[in-house]
Amino acid sequence: MNDVLPPLFGSRHERFKTVAVDAARKAGAILQQYARSGFQIEYKSVVNLVTDADHQAEQAIIDCILAAYPSHGIFAEERGRQLGTDSAFQWIIDPLDGTTNFAHGYPAYCVSIGLEYEGQGLLGVVYDPTRDELFTAVVGQGAYLNGTRLHVSDVQRLDQALLVTGFAYDIRDTPANNLDHFARFALRAQGLRRTGTAALDLCYVAAGRFDGFWELKLQPWDMAAGVVILREAGGRVSNFKGGPLSIYDQGLVASNGLIHEAMLAVLALG
Repeated sequence: MNDVLPPLFGSRHERFKTVAVDAARKAGAILQQYARSGFQIEYKSVVNLVTDADHQAEQAIIDCILAAYPSHGIFAEERGRQLGTDSAFQWIIDPLDGTTNFAHGYPAYCVSIGLEYEGQGLLGVVYDPTRDELFTAVVGQGAYLNGTRLHVSDVQRLDQALLVTGFAYDIRDTPANNLDHFARFALRAQGLRRTGTAALDLCYVAAGRFDGFWELKLQPWDMAAGVVILREAGGRVSNFKGGPLSIYDQGLVASNGLIHEAMLAVLALG
């Protein structure tokens, strides 16, 4: 993973970030409006749902981005992939990460917007409208929370670490459901949490609120922004075997770097 901006990205990174932040804040305002006034729920499956707030927030983000960059590609959770004439740039969007939380009135959800150039994650913006917390990062420029520089924790031992994870929508239908990993980590870590929003989990590791995160069966829009933010905060991400992470693979291990090998060792137990 490169840690500097590619030449074609250049000085444009501030404009890209401005557009992403504007889109995220507009989407966040839409989510909060629906949270106050009510929304309709559709079920993709028994435990996988979507609301009209998802759709409206996603449309607002796409409109913002395409107004500024009409040639760029879009890869959004609800809309899918739209190829642009400038296919080197792709915006990866989750308009509401934590839809189940949102639908139940539990204030743990966010807007996540990432930008790739030729497959390399360059920019991440994650906005939590319930706390007005804006996480941002540009490759080689550091990670920030509401303008304050972020850095991962300095916890060095797994038994002193607070970890977070999540469970896929098919938890009832597959043995690869993360329950075995959860049980093993519960016996080795200081504590475990499950928030229901992977993008915020990654940002919280970046902010030192969690020390490590792992999850199976994530989608690109769950990881695109948060991975950039975590790396820029000094963290480490990998696949379950410790190799390079692709957001188009589904297993992710993220940490402050100091407990990463210990986490991989637990996952390797089966």
